[in-house]
Amino acid sequence: MIGRLNHVAIAVPDLEAASAQYRDTLGANVGAPQDEPDHGVTVVFIELPNTKIELLYPLGENSPIKSFLEKNPSGGIHHICYEVEDIKAAAEQLRNQGARVLGSGEPKIGAHGKPVIFLHPKDFTGTLVELEQV
Repeated sequence: MIGRLNHVAIAVPDLEAASAQYRDTLGANVGAPQDEPDHGVTVVFIELPNTKIELLYPLGENSPIKSFLEKNPSGGIHHICYEVEDIKAAAEQLRNQGARVLGSGEPKIGAHGKPVIFLHPKDFTGTLVELEQV
């Protein structure tokens, strides 16, 4: 069902500092910040030859990243994202196998402009999993 790794998302307490570290220290191609109000985050994508890193910063008081950073003040890996060909078919198959799709269960449009769903971390060895339709 899952395809290639699309990105690893890292919650950061300082988006500018984290972006500078990847750009200046590691020499990575760092994109511009983009607000994603539907998800309560500001994101910066770091393009790598084989995948992406997504830096996440809270956007608004109800951001899920805000609560993550309260528990993890230094930041850390928030989720991993895998590509799927058909998001609705993947969600249905996962639900039939007992996995929990978070939120309403319906795909939302993610930061790449494509449908995404999130899967409960307790169903995937403590890892929040995002699926993105390609």
